[in-house]
Amino acid sequence: MNPTSLQEESRTAFRILFAISIAHLLNDMVQSIVPSIYPIIKEEMGLSFIQIGVITLVFQLTSSLLQPFVGMYADRRPSPYALAAGMCFTLTGLIWLAFTGSYAAMLGAVSVIGIGSSIFHPEASRVAQLAAGGKKGLAQSIFQVGGNGGTAIGPLLAALIVLPHGRLAVLWFALAAIMGALILTRVGRWYKRVVSNISGQRRKVRSVVDHLSKRRINMALAVLVVLTFSKQFYLASMTSYFTFFLIDKFGVSIQYSQIALFAFLAASAVGIIAGGYIGDKIGRKYVIWGSILGAAPFAIAMPYAGLTLTIILAIIVGLVISSAFSAILVYATELKPGKVGMIAGLFFGLSFGLGGVGAAFFGWLADIRGIYFVFEISTLLPLLGIVAAFLPDLKKIDKE
Repeated sequence: MNPTSLQEESRTAFRILFAISIAHLLNDMVQSIVPSIYPIIKEEMGLSFIQIGVITLVFQLTSSLLQPFVGMYADRRPSPYALAAGMCFTLTGLIWLAFTGSYAAMLGAVSVIGIGSSIFHPEASRVAQLAAGGKKGLAQSIFQVGGNGGTAIGPLLAALIVLPHGRLAVLWFALAAIMGALILTRVGRWYKRVVSNISGQRRKVRSVVDHLSKRRINMALAVLVVLTFSKQFYLASMTSYFTFFLIDKFGVSIQYSQIALFAFLAASAVGIIAGGYIGDKIGRKYVIWGSILGAAPFAIAMPYAGLTLTIILAIIVGLVISSAFSAILVYATELKPGKVGMIAGLFFGLSFGLGGVGAAFFGWLADIRGIYFVFEISTLLPLLGIVAAFLPDLKKIDKE
């Protein structure tokens, strides 16, 4: 490896990280349009709730289950321009969604959009790690916060643009997909220049887990899956039903409840960045442990607090618990060196899938037992953060 390559590998490429974060924002913004237009297509096509559920299922399956397999392929054969190709899939599905007139074609359109997401996330995570230099946690956080921003902005733009003007207004979001493809084409050129250094990077990362047995590595991955489950199920409860909880318990207006939800989501965005930065400094295990288990006392107190304290607790929980995902993902990729794409695809897929299952589960539970019961139960989930004690400490080896 020549000196220029070594210097490029050790330096954090913030220009690339911000570019991939913006592309993540655009990608997830477009993805979030799909559920936002359900009221329109239900009325236009006379769909039942079961048919709407099938659309969600197809979308979740293609955008979640395919990701580990796409990542596995990318690990073996890195494809610098696959990022732009994934955005082109999303663009194709979006145009198809705007013009389709049948239910079967609607399923085809959302599946193509989901495939675009499956291609984007594992390869983009590989780029984030390549651009990280010695700041993997911060790099993953910068990448991740773009996606969270896109998920938050998408429904708002759908309400302002698509709902008043009909399904054809979805085409305006094609501009975002085109912009994303252009950005990712430039990122792909950078990726192509440095991809020859990946083998050298793998040798260096492999030393992080040389002291661990295969059984210990697999146990650590199982622990990370449990932690992802607890985090995503709890976040599904908050993002889907926090507004209903505030309205039901305190009688606040819909507008007030939406502002409170925005405060929670904004705190979550700050937590993502903070978690990555702190994890690079003190070790990712402690961020994972502290973020999930550390959120437990505030979450458990929330159903029993007054209105003002409930909002304050929600902001604290959002700030603390959201710092975990970047640390979990980077920690997992360090356990499986050379398999960044597969691991990123697995954990992104788990996050999407568990979020969808959690929202459906808590919705079913709310219909049976009420929204207050949902919050009493869901706030216990962060207690599962205690299992982070079984993770091996990689901090010292990171510094070697």
